[in-house]
Amino acid sequence: MSTAPTTTAAVRVTGVDKTFETRSGVVHALQGIDLEVAAGEFVSLIGPSGCGKSTLMRLIADLDEPTAGTVEVNGTSAAQARKDQAYGIAFQQAGLLPWRTVAANVSLPLELHGPSGAARRERVADLLEMVGLSDFADRYPDQLSGGMQQRVAIARSLAEKPGILLMDEPFGALDEMTREKMQTDLVRICAETGAAVVFVTHSIPEAVFLSDRVVVMSPRPGRIQEIVPIQVGADAARDDHLREESVFFEHVTAVREALHGGTAASTARGVETR
Repeated sequence: MSTAPTTTAAVRVTGVDKTFETRSGVVHALQGIDLEVAAGEFVSLIGPSGCGKSTLMRLIADLDEPTAGTVEVNGTSAAQARKDQAYGIAFQQAGLLPWRTVAANVSLPLELHGPSGAARRERVADLLEMVGLSDFADRYPDQLSGGMQQRVAIARSLAEKPGILLMDEPFGALDEMTREKMQTDLVRICAETGAAVVFVTHSIPEAVFLSDRVVVMSPRPGRIQEIVPIQVGADAARDDHLREESVFFEHVTAVREALHGGTAASTARGVETR
C-alpha cells in the first residue's frame, strides 16, 4: 500500500473553506483545506466532533459546495464526478430499502445506470461473493445483522465499479468484534477493487489499521493539523495479527499525540505538519 500521494490524484482539494449561515451567526466549518488522495490510496480523516470531517466528505461527494476553493475528483469537478458515478458512498447507516432483497438492494444503482439482464445479475452475484453474502441474496434487510447490512451497503457502493469510495463512519454503530471483522473485510475488498478510499472515523485504531495516511483535523474551524503516514512494513499483512504488533501501537500513539497537539514528537517521527 502506498504512503504518499502521486501526481495523479483521485481527489484533490485546494484551498477549501466552508461556512454556514445560522440563526446565531456564521459558522466556520473548514478553513484552508489542501489534500490529495492518490489512486488506490486509503486515507482516513480523524478529529474531534464538529471539526468538519463529514463536511469535507460531503464536499468531495458534491452533496454540498465549498464557500471558497476547489474540489476535483479524478481530474474533474466534484459535480461532474457525481454525474459520472465516479465514486461510491457509504454512511454509518446502511440505508437499505426494507422491501427489497439483498440482491435487489445491491442491484439498485445498476437498474438506474448500469447493464440489464444477465450482465446485471452476474455483477450482483460477483459483488455478493466479494462481501461474503452469496447465501443471503434472497433475504431482506431485517433478516440481517448490522454488520451484514453494512456489507450490503458496501457492495451497493461498488456496483458501478467506482475508482473512489467515500465512507462516513460506516462501522460506527457496530460492536467491536463485528467492527474489526468489517475492517479486515474492507482491506481485502479495497485490495481486490483497487479503489481509493476517503474514510471518516472517530477511532484511532481503526484509522491506523486501515490507512496509508491518517489526516488529523483540528477543532473548528477544521484545518489539517497533521498527516501521519502509516508504514507497517512491506511484509506486514493488515489482518488481526497487525493489531498485536509494536508498529501498530507506535502509529496509534503518533495519531493520538497529533490529535492532542504533540507536534514536536510527531515531527520527529516524520509526520507531515500543516
